[in-house]
Amino acid sequence: MALALSPARLGPRDVFRVGGAGLRTRPLRAFLSALGIAIGIAAMTAVVGISSSSRAELDRELAALGTNLLTVGPGRTLFGDNATLPTDSVAMVARIGPVDEVAATGRVPDAKVYRSDRIRAAETGGMTVQAAHLDLLDTVGGTLASGTWLNAATSRYPAVVLGASAARRLGIGAAGADIQVYVGGAWFTVIGILREVPLAPELDAAALVGWAAAESYLDFDGHPTTVYTRSDEAAVEAVRDVLAATANPEAPHEVEVSRPSEALEAQRATDRAFTGLLLGLGAVALLVGGVGVANTMVISVLERRAEIGLRRSLGATRGQIRIQFLAESLLLSALGGMGGVLLGIAVTSGYASTRSWPAVVPVWAMAGGVGATLLIGAIAGLYPAIRAARLAPTEALATP
Repeated sequence: MALALSPARLGPRDVFRVGGAGLRTRPLRAFLSALGIAIGIAAMTAVVGISSSSRAELDRELAALGTNLLTVGPGRTLFGDNATLPTDSVAMVARIGPVDEVAATGRVPDAKVYRSDRIRAAETGGMTVQAAHLDLLDTVGGTLASGTWLNAATSRYPAVVLGASAARRLGIGAAGADIQVYVGGAWFTVIGILREVPLAPELDAAALVGWAAAESYLDFDGHPTTVYTRSDEAAVEAVRDVLAATANPEAPHEVEVSRPSEALEAQRATDRAFTGLLLGLGAVALLVGGVGVANTMVISVLERRAEIGLRRSLGATRGQIRIQFLAESLLLSALGGMGGVLLGIAVTSGYASTRSWPAVVPVWAMAGGVGATLLIGAIAGLYPAIRAARLAPTEALATP
């Protein structure tokens, strides 16, 4: 009685060894093919990385323009009079979830700032006196040209920080313990001078004193006149919609809220443009890599017909031949994909460092580059694998 022999099954390790053997027998061709794939993936990764790095730098520059900065101020009452914000409006605004930072200034209308007490009261120079919260500078992105900013101690005493324009008009070039100005009938020591504040130009011509000092020395009523907020960029519009009702729940119609910065819309338009560009370039690079894998595998089948015939005559099934060539295609794609990602990261890092940009290579670009290469390698190697499996042993061995 004859026994039916069944072909041996190939385990994962056997498939890997058989696929790798095909690449080792032609190392130069395999290297050049993997290099072609790597260049395509490196081009995709580098383009995505450089574009992402450029976008990160642009986002950083746009953020400096106040894309998430909103201001709240008093408007008019129903009778046309000047409205006021509640004294606790800053604390109420701070309770809004997406609001990250909040600070305020309060104008002291009856106080003026002069270089000397001998100057006539009418010669104000267009400068204002404002009470300021301690975290105002961080909220509006201001910086000091000289001296220090208000702190918990100096904000309670007659100390003042001058805006850039106010300091020039008063003829003061630097802060110091011996530099004083006459504010609202009292002498205040100039402890700091600001640089120009692009996001809050109204501060340039202001003399800023501590909130407690304004109440003690200048009869400040404690009502803020401008509330500055920084919010999560994704929620800027939502925050704007609730700011008026939050700052003054009893009369939201008496509150004026600034519109989101035009830089925010420019940032979003840039993000949309970059996203479309990155997807298009990535698709082209992956297509180039897929064509390279398909070309390599088709040529490999044509060159190895005799090997295929010999393996078939020794008992290899069509499925095993198919798996062999598909494994070769996947190994070739994996080598090219991983090498391309590493090369792309290196190119991105090098270029970003020359431009002083943050080096950014999205995770989706790295994982997608390798994953998409494997997928394309499988698709590209499927036809050659099927073609190799269909060769009859006699036909393949008869091929010179």
